[in-house]
Amino acid sequence: MIAVTALTDKVRARYAGRRGGIEGRVRDTVARILADFRKDRDGTLRKLAKKFDGCDLKDLEVQPEEVAAAEKALPQTVRGAIRAMADSVLRYHKQDVARGFEFSPIKGVVLGKQIVPFDRAGLYVPGGLAVYPSSVVMAAVPASAAGVKEIVLCTPPAKDGKVPDAVVYAAMVCGVARVFKVGGAQAVFAMAYGTPTVPKCEVIAGPGNAYVTAAKKLVQDETAIDFLAGPTELLVLSDGETSAKFIAAELIGQAEHSPDTCCVLVTTSRGQAEDVARELEAQTAKAARAEIIRKAMASQGGLFVAANFDEALAFTNEFAAEHLSVSTKRPIEVLKRIKSAGSVFLGEYSPVAMGDYGAGPNAILPTYGEAARRGGLTAATFVRAVSYQLLSREGLEAMATHAMTLARVEGLEAHLRSIEVRLGR
Repeated sequence: MIAVTALTDKVRARYAGRRGGIEGRVRDTVARILADFRKDRDGTLRKLAKKFDGCDLKDLEVQPEEVAAAEKALPQTVRGAIRAMADSVLRYHKQDVARGFEFSPIKGVVLGKQIVPFDRAGLYVPGGLAVYPSSVVMAAVPASAAGVKEIVLCTPPAKDGKVPDAVVYAAMVCGVARVFKVGGAQAVFAMAYGTPTVPKCEVIAGPGNAYVTAAKKLVQDETAIDFLAGPTELLVLSDGETSAKFIAAELIGQAEHSPDTCCVLVTTSRGQAEDVARELEAQTAKAARAEIIRKAMASQGGLFVAANFDEALAFTNEFAAEHLSVSTKRPIEVLKRIKSAGSVFLGEYSPVAMGDYGAGPNAILPTYGEAARRGGLTAATFVRAVSYQLLSREGLEAMATHAMTLARVEGLEAHLRSIEVRLGR
């Protein structure tokens, strides 16, 4: 049974310290992949597909006949669920689309901002331990809502050299133009730098493991990225008065992603924490992915008891979780005090799984404590905001005095002269 421990300074330091994020071993491996990639781009993609995915790829790109076969093979219920999720996510992100503006503060001066979508976005969708059509929807729908002209997607192939039918179908539904059978760090490099087969992308978005995340960090000088979206994180904040069964189910629900998932509970009640520990053991024993869950909870899980709710809340904001489940009797009151979280799930009947499967808000969220600095994926990830100003001579005359004064203060005479020459001085 997982141990119940006090929320000590040592515990707080350990979980705040995960902001260091990516281990040196991972960074070294990714650097070697990049060195090989620079020598032979498509060749490296094929070599690593054989090494990591166990398949010899003739085509790196999913072909039209594979798309048609995937649609035909999927049950109607699955196709309907993917479309329903895409609709829900699109409704939410249409509210979130960045909008331009224009106004005239004084006569002869027009100021504004125009929103310019990227021409091509590259999306990464994980594979391996599970099939993630939901990640396709979450990544592609905001890009589509933003007006990106071309969306491409990379995802690891199965051993038979195919991309799962549900992933292919979701890509088709969400407007993805091309799907490539490329996973891992090498997929990020392919989209960042381009290859003879995979086109270079202006922005890369989507979740992945530590290797994918390390690769995204390496390419930031070459292309825009969304943020560090690594292994899943969940923090459950409880006032000690809610269902231990529900809390355990929530922790297990996220821990099943992979052994490097980070799932913790912080509560004010030792009794509740002990009940959760018993529920974890009982529910995990019946879970299909029990081994993965046990590894995740043993390596990065935790059941912590705070001295009071203020201490629990302070730890929550310091942790800056990807997913935050507020399991309290008055969750709305708690929401007002939350400063750092990727996405918040309020109350006992708001499981994180509903966020994963299309309640509306995006499920691609910052990890490694990045939620202390930024939010999740939105349509704004896929656009650039370009400001502009238009001054007539009358407008320039109206605003010039202050500008010229400041140019003199800063000692920038050429700045000053660029104004004066237009005014005939």
